[in-house]
Amino acid sequence: MDIFVIAASFFVLMFFGVPIGTALGISAVATIYTFDLGIEMLGVNFSSGIASFPLLAIPFFVLAGVILDKAGLAKTIAEFFELLVGKATGGLAIVAVCTCMFWGALSGSGPATTAAVGLILFVPMVRHGYDKSFAGALIANAADLSIIIPPSIAFIIYGNITNVSVSALFVAGIVPGILTGLGTIIVAFWVSKKRGYRGNTRRAPVGEIFAALRRSIWALLAPVIVLGGIYSGIFTPTEAAVVAVFYSLFVAVFVYRSISWNDFLHLLVDASVTSSVIMFLVVFAGIFTWAASVIGIVDRAAALILHLSPNALVMIVLINFLLLGLGMVLDAISISYLIMPILMPVLVAFKIDPLWYGVIFISALAIGQATPPVGVNLFTAANLTGESVDSIARQAIPFIVMDVIVLILLSLFPELSLYLPVKAGLYTPQ
Repeated sequence: MDIFVIAASFFVLMFFGVPIGTALGISAVATIYTFDLGIEMLGVNFSSGIASFPLLAIPFFVLAGVILDKAGLAKTIAEFFELLVGKATGGLAIVAVCTCMFWGALSGSGPATTAAVGLILFVPMVRHGYDKSFAGALIANAADLSIIIPPSIAFIIYGNITNVSVSALFVAGIVPGILTGLGTIIVAFWVSKKRGYRGNTRRAPVGEIFAALRRSIWALLAPVIVLGGIYSGIFTPTEAAVVAVFYSLFVAVFVYRSISWNDFLHLLVDASVTSSVIMFLVVFAGIFTWAASVIGIVDRAAALILHLSPNALVMIVLINFLLLGLGMVLDAISISYLIMPILMPVLVAFKIDPLWYGVIFISALAIGQATPPVGVNLFTAANLTGESVDSIARQAIPFIVMDVIVLILLSLFPELSLYLPVKAGLYTPQ
């Protein structure tokens, strides 16, 4: 009966199109009230859900991304890479992937990266003969890197749930992010060569390339400063988020002179709305998880998973399939709060390192951002290109296959995720 109340109410609300955060909150409150779990605990759970020092990084990173977007840094990155590799086969496709990698390190959001890079590169790609659906699929898939390459909001959420160091998670995501980016470039080159997609026909002078580098250096330095400070222990991820805000303000106001006082007020509103949506989801997902734990669903689900296989690798593969499926219908934050409390006892039982699995977990969720029916990046790309989600999704299949291959490599070789944080002294393997 308890499982029926919380599950049925949640899925019925989802069926009728209620937003995921609201559906989680209503089903949790209904369960708490029905089984008299202590309705007075809602206020305590609500405040404790967001009263976390690591979670403070989220609104600051969101604000930094909004400011840098307004300053036009994504455009300077794209211009530099276009001059550097735009003439090669699939040049603009490679430019799109590289721009998404760097911009993702600034925004930490897949849809935001899809929108920012798509607005800059979609028209040039179409003008040079790229298929509209392919261009949209490429940008949507490359934007998945935003939650793998640090700083990543998804890593902050995972660290907050599992008590794994966010600094170590950020550093652990560097190699997997680069591997995923290289895989995406390989697929983009292969498709471009097969279809004859090329970039600019002229060869850019060296002086013009260096001029573009000077214009883009402020954008290229942003992730270096943030990650360098974390890597060297100068500041924590939350402090790094504050540094990112001041850096972005300095660049926007004094270097590019692209933001006025009125603009800044609008940016604060935009960042507040985005952060509020994330925190709303975090709070009600946390209450839902608490209710599910109190009535015993978490323990029963964990016990069921433990009996599926005695082999840790088989278990990881099975969970990856589950995450890929959930990623098609839910967002990464919701999945993290719904699944990780169940998986934590499983990780302990199989002696799976939580940092290593954090990278696998987030990489699997990243794939879901570009898979239908609820791939948020696909919908963002569809709005930009004017193409249907179905046509873009079909073009995304080769990229998804490559992402799954990288996910398999990350699952087989823990060193890909653990080497850098261990080398930096940020983590001791468990």
